[in-house]
Amino acid sequence: MSGIYRHVVLFKFKDDATQDQIDTVARAFEAFCAGLDFVKSLEWGVNSSPEGLNEGLTHCFVVSFADASGRDAYLPHPKHVAFCQTYLDPILDRVVVVDFAPVG
Repeated sequence: MSGIYRHVVLFKFKDDATQDQIDTVARAFEAFCAGLDFVKSLEWGVNSSPEGLNEGLTHCFVVSFADASGRDAYLPHPKHVAFCQTYLDPILDRVVVVDFAPVG
């Protein structure tokens, strides 16, 4: 799949994080990505796998870019940094990130 680059982020929130705080994270993620022209799409959802292999990670966000340079602009971007500091740092217990260019 030429012309696509994915940034996959999995979150485990702190035990004392409220549902309102978690919902606010999703809305803020959508809002800041919508304002960045190098972000091609954002998809997200809550884990529903019956396998029990998520190790406490509950939310998945997939940010798509045209190529790796979009990801490279995204990571240090002030809106991304502010989002992390404002919304994630106070309630995030664990994060896993995988970036890839689809091959099939």
